[in-house]
Amino acid sequence: MLRFILSFFGGIFTVVTMGAAAIALSIGAVFWVYGRDLPSHESLAQYKPPTISRIYSGEGRMIDEFAQERRLFTPAEEIPDLIKQAFISAEDKNFYDHAGYDARGIIAAGVEAVQSRGQNVRGASTITQQVMKNFLLSGDRRIERKIKEIILATRLEETLDKERILELYMNEIFLGQNSYGVTAAAQTYFNKTLGQLAPHEAAFLASLPKAPSDFHPVRRKERLLERRNFVLKEMMENGYITEAVYRDEVAQPLRSVQNGDFESFKTALPPRDYFTDEIRRQLSEDFGEGEFFSGGLTVRATIDPEMQVIAAHALQRQLELYDRGLGTWRGTGKSIDAAEIDNWREALADVRVARDVTLESPWYPAVVLAVEDQQLRIGIEGVAEDENAPHVVPRQDIEWLRGNFFDNFEVGDVVHVRRMTEGDNGAGAFIRWTLRQVPEVQGGFMAMDVNTGRVLAMQGGFSYQNSVFNRATQAQRQPGSSFKPFVYASALDSGYTPATIIVDAPIEIDTPQGVWRPKNASNQFYGPTPLRTGIERSRNLMTVRLAQEVGMDVVGSYAERFGVYDRLSPVLANALGSQESTLFKMVAAYAMFANGGERVEPTLVDRVQDRYGKTVYRHDARDCVDCDDPSIAGSRGPRIVSNRERVMDPVTAYQLTSMMQGVVERGTASNYVNLPVPTAGKTGTTNDAKDVWFVGFTSNVVAGCYIGYDQPRSLGRGASGGGFCGPVFQRFMSEAVEKYGGGKFRVPEACQFINIDRFTGARLGDGASGANVVTECFREGEEPIFGITFDGGFAMGSNFEQIAPGNSSKQVTTSTGKKAVVGPKASFGTLSSGGLY
Repeated sequence: MLRFILSFFGGIFTVVTMGAAAIALSIGAVFWVYGRDLPSHESLAQYKPPTISRIYSGEGRMIDEFAQERRLFTPAEEIPDLIKQAFISAEDKNFYDHAGYDARGIIAAGVEAVQSRGQNVRGASTITQQVMKNFLLSGDRRIERKIKEIILATRLEETLDKERILELYMNEIFLGQNSYGVTAAAQTYFNKTLGQLAPHEAAFLASLPKAPSDFHPVRRKERLLERRNFVLKEMMENGYITEAVYRDEVAQPLRSVQNGDFESFKTALPPRDYFTDEIRRQLSEDFGEGEFFSGGLTVRATIDPEMQVIAAHALQRQLELYDRGLGTWRGTGKSIDAAEIDNWREALADVRVARDVTLESPWYPAVVLAVEDQQLRIGIEGVAEDENAPHVVPRQDIEWLRGNFFDNFEVGDVVHVRRMTEGDNGAGAFIRWTLRQVPEVQGGFMAMDVNTGRVLAMQGGFSYQNSVFNRATQAQRQPGSSFKPFVYASALDSGYTPATIIVDAPIEIDTPQGVWRPKNASNQFYGPTPLRTGIERSRNLMTVRLAQEVGMDVVGSYAERFGVYDRLSPVLANALGSQESTLFKMVAAYAMFANGGERVEPTLVDRVQDRYGKTVYRHDARDCVDCDDPSIAGSRGPRIVSNRERVMDPVTAYQLTSMMQGVVERGTASNYVNLPVPTAGKTGTTNDAKDVWFVGFTSNVVAGCYIGYDQPRSLGRGASGGGFCGPVFQRFMSEAVEKYGGGKFRVPEACQFINIDRFTGARLGDGASGANVVTECFREGEEPIFGITFDGGFAMGSNFEQIAPGNSSKQVTTSTGKKAVVGPKASFGTLSSGGLY
């Protein structure tokens, strides 16, 4: 009997032992099978999480940030213990004890799933397992993924310590609102640093990893509050906070930026504008889009925030002035459904219109609530009703509109308004709300340092939020006569002087498209005229003849050397600026005139540093010889040695600058530009005034403007570069001169000065004076020859009859005051290029 009993129990023991061994072997086999060809966990030791790239002004103020995943990386030692404890309590209370997986948690989750017949399946992943899932595996709930997760978690625990694993987790985890990691989330939800968070706020963040969208602080507020209080209770039970602290914290209301309890960190940032978006575009091209949006770059921009605002307002004011002169109402083109009028504030918040305009005072989106007999009653975004400033626009405010004023408006229309006050910038007493609209006409403006290439301000349109297209860098436009300085530069370097005489008379040129007859803006001809007067008065016929004399291949080489074009087509119409370029390139080219002919590369960025603070780009490559010398005298500054390429002879640069000073003092810009320091520049107006330009400079700053419709069409009769862009330049440069100064343009040593009659080009005595006398720079050692006239090889004089057969000739007064007979006035030809002035 005893033998039978022993045999029975022995059999049972054998079966159990064999079964356990079989189960162990099966589990081992499963883990061996799934443990093969797994991703390498060792790469996590060198992992660099995607982080935010930030842009700072020269004063160190953050002005913008870019990121695909908004993350601010924080090392484990800088994360407060309170934050770690909150997440450990919420996600993995045995984190510091297990070896990568929590067997008890897995069994409990399995039992719960069986008991609920699969209705309640919860995860039992440890923080280490979640790190492996987030970094190396998918997020599905298949058993295969869970096995791989456990295998990798145990391997990771053998490679990294607990603090490093926690660091990876707390910087990688998604916490909603495009916030990745605890540091970014603290800023997003509370506008606080991690060290400023209270226990209930730490518990708030620790509640989110489970399902951020299910715990939204506004839409799912009650559910998030319940989860937050659960985390606080876990923190108490784990000994991280006392019971007294728990009672105090659980009684705290659920507050967040999204609920309006805290000001958003974004309010401290200026609205994104053309400047920082252009940095994004350029650095994405230079470093790669992935590196820019995730590399944690620190970018120091060249922008002068004060001058950027002035530049924006200078351009906006001119665009609005032109637009209101047309008397046409377009509005925003947006409206709110009449059924939503009672809830107009919420409806208006969802309408995409410009909210970044501050011209004279901030522009507010508003909705028309009623069209009354003598006023429009409106609701204004972000502005509470005020008995002293009722939200109405009186009829008198829109008298600039043509037609029956109120026929333009309907209830629900979304419009812009601003406060009209007695003083500037909204500082004076309130007068009324005044209606505004974003102009259809657009333009660009840019200013930069002539010596360093640092772009100080850039405005690519009326409003970035209305249109992100940057017209300073992306718009290809005809520069018109603002291109002429490059023609004159090529001539001056080819042996011509400012006193060289060029014939101003009609021209006809046979082209494959027909006969081209360029003309002057005045529709008049002036006979033999010095180069200086040709550029001051922007004479087209002189420029065409000069380009023919010098050769369009030579003109093209100059334009390409200065970076205006990659390749200039060698046709004469392009001497008048008919080939398209950008404002960015034109302003950079004019800077080389201003600095005496040295190459300068425009830049929006001074320096770029990587996430570790290492400089990976520096714009200014000049050497500072004495910067490290502690004994340098206090009476002098350090010496800066320039190794820049010379693109133009300094004498040529000065001659051209002096001639363009004449444009400002007595030429086509004289009625619009008047600064207290020497200023040079050139206007430009294209066919039918489709584009108007002015680019000018002082000894320190160069700035340029163009205005035109995005789909080119005439700006109207009388539109000109001087009249439209001159005032923009004047407004900006008046402030720039106050800040950056200005002085006389540097005179090269190789200059010898001779008095010249600017109308005839005749040499005058050293003591000559009067309105016609100009002191011209000639190259030292080269005796100037006076009296030679160039005509470009085109027919003139008695041949005028052949240019326009069958028409009578005409008597005109030449620049010398004598009478001459020339052919009839030329008219516009059949070509679209040329005829620019």
